[in-house]
Amino acid sequence: MTLALGATTQDSYAAALALLQDRPLVVLTGAGVSTDSGIPDYRSPGSPARQPMTYQQFISGPQERQRYWARSHLGWRRMGSAVPNAGHRVLTRIDPELLITQNVDGLHEQASPELAGSGRLVTLHGRVADVICLSCRTVSPRRDLQERMEAFNAGWAEAHADVESRPDGDVALEETQDFVVPDCEICGGILKPDVVFFGENVPKDRVARCMEAVDALAGEGVLLVAGSSLAVMSGYRFVRRAAKAGIPVVIVNRGATRGDGEAAYKLEVGTSEFLTTLAQRRASGSGRA
Repeated sequence: MTLALGATTQDSYAAALALLQDRPLVVLTGAGVSTDSGIPDYRSPGSPARQPMTYQQFISGPQERQRYWARSHLGWRRMGSAVPNAGHRVLTRIDPELLITQNVDGLHEQASPELAGSGRLVTLHGRVADVICLSCRTVSPRRDLQERMEAFNAGWAEAHADVESRPDGDVALEETQDFVVPDCEICGGILKPDVVFFGENVPKDRVARCMEAVDALAGEGVLLVAGSSLAVMSGYRFVRRAAKAGIPVVIVNRGATRGDGEAAYKLEVGTSEFLTTLAQRRASGSGRA
């Protein structure tokens, strides 16, 4: 299938919707889907340059972990209270074969428990709501660690109530040397959010599940990318896989993406708006309520 490339126009918007209306879909989401829930992203137009902590930095010593957890403790109070927006909520109605998210905020799970429960949701980079011990590998709820950090650092949150929120559930804060970081209650090991940091690899079973779903689109399906710049290979590899197999790719994102040259359509519109319209079109086209 040959599809026209070009700038976003009303014609390409309509053509992209027509392409997506009644075909099997795999949907890949990024941080742009969560901005309407008040969670900032890294790479939208006008965003200041930000550099997240790498895994190598995190394990390099106690000062780096202190810096991470001091910021994350404050950021979690905000991310943990975020609620799904319209873009999250309509994905169940869009009914993709697989929803792949690069986000760690857990909002897709809240909005689409049906997809999560059926195994059709892959959280590629994990969930910031879970914490793992790097020694005994015990996974525990983030809320439990939050309570311990609050007990060890009374008044910390109130003293830094005005700091700027950043992506991935942290804040812009430099003075962190007084923050007390709890260890694992079971073995005394190092605690880390159960997410894939920069410098870590996505677990192979997650990648394999996503590749399988993309491959199954061959012949009639479409890969839809929503709210991702595709700057990191963990998500971009699926676009490359689809394009190589001749599977159409539609990208909805404000600003340039790494996959623009491989997209059948690139739409610079809001993800919540587009996904809501797409859900309506798919429902009307199939007779679903």
